[in-house]
Amino acid sequence: MTRSRRKIRMGLVTSNKMTKTIVVRVRQLVTHTTYGRVIRQTSAFKVHDETNSARIGDWVKIMETRPLSKEKRWRLVEIVRRASSAPP
Repeated sequence: MTRSRRKIRMGLVTSNKMTKTIVVRVRQLVTHTTYGRVIRQTSAFKVHDETNSARIGDWVKIMETRPLSKEKRWRLVEIVRRASSAPP
């Protein structure tokens, strides 16, 4: 099995409260099978973050991997863009 066959997604970190685990929301556009309208869908993935470096609001790239726990099947590849540190 080669690593190039693994799925890669980009998403937004929504939670980093767990140790070495982040929750990433991935948004995708799909076409409705009957009506043909484009619909936005979001999926939440639990992602392994070995160094606890990702923060809420960061854009990250994740890759599919072997099962690491009951719900973790993804790992953090890189942090694409950091969240703004300015207050809202």
